[in-house]
Formats: sequence, C-alpha cells, structure tokens
Amino acid sequence: MTLQDYASSLSDPNSRKLGTFSYLPPMDAAQLRKQIDYIVAKGWNPAIEHTEPHHARSHYWYMWKLPLFGETNVDRILSEIDACKTAHPGHHVRLIGYDTIKQSQGTALIVHRAACPS
Repeated sequence: MTLQDYASSLSDPNSRKLGTFSYLPPMDAAQLRKQIDYIVAKGWNPAIEHTEPHHARSHYWYMWKLPLFGETNVDRILSEIDACKTAHPGHHVRLIGYDTIKQSQGTALIVHRAACPS
C-alpha cells in the first residue's frame, strides 16, 4: 500500500486541508444534497458557520444565524448556505450536523471554500 502525501503548507492558505472531506475532490450539488439528507435522516440539527480564510484553522468560526433546530427541508438548508455565501463571499462556509443525543458534532464539512488572497 502506498500512502499519498497531500501538498499543503502553512505558507499557502489555498493548500490547507479543512476536515476529512477536504482531501477529496469538491462535492457537486447532488453530493452535497446527499450529505444534507444524511444529517436530516439522523435527526441532527444543521448549523452554518463561516470565517475568513486566514482564520480557518481557528477553533472559533462565526455562526450564521442560530442552528436550524429541527429543520428537515433540504432546500431550506441549501438556501441558508447560499445566503451565507452571498453575505460573506470571501469566507469559507461549513455545515455542521449537531447530534442532539450525544450533545456533540455528528459531522462538519466545508461547503464553500473561498479563494485566499495571495
């Protein structure tokens, strides 16, 4: 088995990996919808966060509104992601699924990666 090295460095913000899914090619709309379907099917509460690219490795991102408690409509969740991207075009945006039983994040994934200024 060969391990693949992913070229990333602190000096190149565009190369930084931000979570498990960032090692894969970007998701298309259908794949993102499936991830949101999964969050909804698990009964997790979706939440949207955003931050400037140079702060992406920080533990604290800005919350976009309150978590979408009990939201099960995938289109509404997608429209909130789009609204966040529109309001903060230069920011990374991530979607979190909060597990209400375990009281922790069930999943977190970057849904929009902004270009980092050089």
